Amino acid sequence: MRFSNKTCIVTGGGSGIGRATCLQMAQEGGYIVVADLDLASAQATADAIGASGRKAIADRCDVGDSAAVQAVVRKALAHNNAIDVIVNDAAMMTFTPIVDIAEAEFFEVLTVNLGSVFFFAKYGAPHMPPGSAFVNVSSVHAFATTQNVVPYASSKGAIQAFTRGFALEMQSRQIRVNAVAPGSVDTPMLWDNPNVKSGAEKVTGAIGKPEDLAAAICFLASNDARFVNGATLLVDGGKLAALP
Repeated sequence: MRFSNKTCIVTGGGSGIGRATCLQMAQEGGYIVVADLDLASAQATADAIGASGRKAIADRCDVGDSAAVQAVVRKALAHNNAIDVIVNDAAMMTFTPIVDIAEAEFFEVLTVNLGSVFFFAKYGAPHMPPGSAFVNVSSVHAFATTQNVVPYASSKGAIQAFTRGFALEMQSRQIRVNAVAPGSVDTPMLWDNPNVKSGAEKVTGAIGKPEDLAAAICFLASNDARFVNGATLLVDGGKLAALP
């Protein structure tokens, strides 16, 4: 039971990778704070955890809003006055060329995807004991990308740089900071992508399940990865290993 008696915040926990992570951490004994912009989805995840005899609470959270993030942190602390794991999975994606995108839209993507990682680091870390862990969800788009998703790809690359730098800052406190970079995963974000729907972007190679990413995230969040710090684990089924 790698997360027994541990309080775990998971953003984007209402669906996809975030939901799968919540379910696995709960199965392994964690008390789960399911944070999602869609409260109904977050509650559905919390209810599924409760039905299995485990404990979870749901909270609506706009992760791009500092006050909302701080509120989630306070709710998590109400359980046992400490936070042991923070998984930053929530993200948004736009599909507009840079010359056409509105400034506000560009910076909204950066705030939701990267700013949220900063907010949870700033307000969560002071309440995390030695042995705690952050896991940030990046993307293969940080390495190789497609047209019209520059804000998303930029934010995911920046998450990896943030992970490395913050890991160094937290090292003296024995708090680990790592990231995963998913490839194609069978989630709504993949299939609702207009480039995929139109055929402009071909989904080729292996397609992972949310549970595949949850397994990697739980590894990095657990003591099994006690000697892994500042790393980005590529979890893409070999997608980037192959030439086009």
